[in-house]
Amino acid sequence: MLSFRVRLADTRNTAWRWDTDRWVSGESWIRPAHAAVLEAELVPRGGSGVCALVREDRGGEVEFTSLLLRPDEVQVSAGVFGTAPLYLVAVGEDLYGSWDLADLRVHLRPDGLNPRAVARALSRRHRYGADTLFDGVYRLTERATAVFTAEGLTILYPEPAQHVLEPRRLRAGVDPVDVLDGLLTEVVAEWRSAVSCAGVEVSGGADSGNVALSAAAVGFGSVHTFGLLMGGRIGRMQRERRRMMVDHLGLRDTAVPAMQYPPFVPGGVRERGVPHDPAGAFYQEAFDVVRGHAAARGCEVIFTGGGGDEVNACHSRTDAELPAADLVPWLGRKAIEALAQVDENLAPIPVLPVPTLMAFGLHNPAYLRHGIWPVAPLVHPRVVRFMEQLPHEHKQGKTMFRNRLRRAGLPESVAAPAEPENFLAVMESGLRRYGLPLLDDMLRESLLVDLGYVDPVALAQARDHAERAPVVPDLLCDTLALEVGLRSLS
Repeated sequence: MLSFRVRLADTRNTAWRWDTDRWVSGESWIRPAHAAVLEAELVPRGGSGVCALVREDRGGEVEFTSLLLRPDEVQVSAGVFGTAPLYLVAVGEDLYGSWDLADLRVHLRPDGLNPRAVARALSRRHRYGADTLFDGVYRLTERATAVFTAEGLTILYPEPAQHVLEPRRLRAGVDPVDVLDGLLTEVVAEWRSAVSCAGVEVSGGADSGNVALSAAAVGFGSVHTFGLLMGGRIGRMQRERRRMMVDHLGLRDTAVPAMQYPPFVPGGVRERGVPHDPAGAFYQEAFDVVRGHAAARGCEVIFTGGGGDEVNACHSRTDAELPAADLVPWLGRKAIEALAQVDENLAPIPVLPVPTLMAFGLHNPAYLRHGIWPVAPLVHPRVVRFMEQLPHEHKQGKTMFRNRLRRAGLPESVAAPAEPENFLAVMESGLRRYGLPLLDDMLRESLLVDLGYVDPVALAQARDHAERAPVVPDLLCDTLALEVGLRSLS
């Protein structure tokens, strides 16, 4: 939500001034993220310090990032929502920070990687903590505080968040669908006074469908829906589901054919070598087109269905939430050795589901570049707590979510599709058409190979197999995306 450079010497001066898009003092500056629904202020604290605060401009619980400056000390704190990441790096007596990792690229050394983080990325054993791919660059996780002094940078974690460990019985006469309807619409309605034009990501599934119901009910000045359409027969069924949804709700829709924008497509961020987070979302190219349409329509926020799978999971929040990773045969010696450390240096249990927070870090910064603030109502803390208490029979198969769609008058093909959409065909297209040539290039010259994270012999064997196989192994996408991303920052 903000980016900055703060020099310790400048923390002794409280005379900050606004210049164009940032506060400045000496060689230091603090720039709030450009989004219409964010509110930024710089306020004195105790006579000898100042606090920069960027927060959502709405009622209820809000997302925020604060930067507290005291003489010879900087404290950076994050809220519970984790909507946008914040990356930090200390260089001498300067502390740099940004929600966009590419902003820090002058301080990123592709030959100075964090082995544990690289092993996670290559093996899909993703974890939530302060680690990034780069040694000395840290992610500020939810509710954490970073303290920077002449002694260096320290990350202070909060206590683990409290969660409901077992479902409760419903009171007699209580209808959970009605409760969800009221709660979810209440969460979305918090934005009504701050937003005139809202967008909704609508895939055609139950999660985004429920968010769209609430967005339509709230009464924003205008609501636009956006979505990626898959190809083939599944795509045709998805297209029909989306059409029935948006027509029923009276919303204005923009659909993007995902097969035209698969991973590594020419003209996309990866093919052009635009500096970007190497751990970015697989489908960044397609979603970049969606984001462009949302910006062109004037959307100030985009409501997403993020977290629907997690809040409907029938297990305790403290249980392991990430599936076992597949074996990656082309891991190099350095990555294999680092696999033993993938569960080290983790953040404590957060308020929101861990996979959702990690997805935010991959998906949301690109919206912020367009000045659009992403909101995931399904994982608002009040919704999370309600879903944790709900008996399992209302969550299995997303029963309650589907029943709400039925009650809204939507047909069974929308409420409970026989074949929901997925991105596998889009990934396969991108890998076969554009990924395999990139793999040939990687076999000739590769940062990951040179650094010992990828075995070139095993990777060449995987390349030969992929050429003949009916489906290119999607694990190759992780390796290619990491290689291309690292090159973009070098």
